[in-house]
Amino acid sequence: MKKPEKPISWSSVVLKNPKIVSKALIHGKSPTYKGKYIHWEKTKYLSPPKGFSRDEWWTALKIARSGQLREVPLHDTLKKSFKFSLPDPALEYLHHIDQGAGGQIEMLSDGITNPKTRDRYIAHSLIEEAITSSQLEGATTTRKAAKEMIRLKRKPLNRDERMIFNNYNTMSLIRDRTDSPLTTELILELHGLLTEGTLDDTTAVGRFRKQDEDIKVYETASNEILHSPPPASELNKRVKIMCKFANEEIPDYFIHPVIRAIILHFWLAYDHPFVDGNGRCARALFYWYMLRKKYWLLEFISISQIIKEGPSKYGKAFLYTESDDGDLTYFILYHLKIVTRAIQALHDYISWKTKTINHAETLLQKSSIDLNYRQVSLLSHSLRNQDFTYTVKSHKNSNKIAYETARSDLFDLVEKGLLEKNKKGKTYEFHPIENLSKKIKS
Repeated sequence: MKKPEKPISWSSVVLKNPKIVSKALIHGKSPTYKGKYIHWEKTKYLSPPKGFSRDEWWTALKIARSGQLREVPLHDTLKKSFKFSLPDPALEYLHHIDQGAGGQIEMLSDGITNPKTRDRYIAHSLIEEAITSSQLEGATTTRKAAKEMIRLKRKPLNRDERMIFNNYNTMSLIRDRTDSPLTTELILELHGLLTEGTLDDTTAVGRFRKQDEDIKVYETASNEILHSPPPASELNKRVKIMCKFANEEIPDYFIHPVIRAIILHFWLAYDHPFVDGNGRCARALFYWYMLRKKYWLLEFISISQIIKEGPSKYGKAFLYTESDDGDLTYFILYHLKIVTRAIQALHDYISWKTKTINHAETLLQKSSIDLNYRQVSLLSHSLRNQDFTYTVKSHKNSNKIAYETARSDLFDLVEKGLLEKNKKGKTYEFHPIENLSKKIKS
């Protein structure tokens, strides 16, 4: 990923040709092109409107945008304020998020509103977010191994697994911290949980970078510097301002909660206050604020899972903002799209899960076997994963139930001839029997 082409100074175009202002106003006041908030870099691949040069077209777009931009209390290294606007695409995304991630959405599925099953969905999303957020930072452990580690609560075997394990624990903690205001101490606590056992310098865990730690963001292949964060000497002051922003003490105008959460994500990543783990901490901060503002569905989605599908776009959203006069609109639009897609992914997952469980329940009902909902869910999973291994501990953790309840579930399934058990060391392992579906149908 290379740095984007730096936009021309549109104000210098106006100085050379003041008539461009009236020409731009006649052209129109839209800050977008065909509904897209394009960066200067993109204009070289597009044809300007009739009668405009590329420079003039960009100037017209910037004039249209300048009247809509609002400043936030985040400043770049040159002390210039970052700004944002909410063009039509942003308002549309916000509408979908408000409808789909907060309030009453029972029509989605009673699976996530039913106390008997909602913890299973939370565990699924926590695991997915922990895995993909860590993979974005370089972890290479397979999804199967990572899920097994979390479900069985076994100790991480290496640094990559530790990153995922830490992410999982941190995401769990966030749910218990949403009633607390954001403080420097809370940010350091989150970072400590995220990075424990994963940094070369163990003293860097849970503290801000020092002045002699020259931290920059590089492009991997060319070693080009993509981002130089503010000096370490400013971090304490900058973080305190960020906390005031998170706690809605500043600025003195309303900012939509989702937009504020996204700006917090960008803010921490821009300031880059830590030696490592900044991306994970920024995403955790986004989740914290969204849950704090009662967007409760965020408990069940993984934004990192969507980001991972196109990580270069994630980086570009940061770089476009930084290169174009601190215009946060690029990052906001990108993030809104990610959240919207993550919500849709949850809808799709629940729809698939519901159909699968319903099919299993139909088969089980026809077989007249007496089973509870946990056993039905496990057998449904077994029908799709014939080689899967279950343990009392994994069943306990997946359903958040007592050990004896989990043991009773599994041994009952063995007694009914639906699972087989064998002992590995001191632990019983359970496997679906061969031709499980035939057994259920019989």
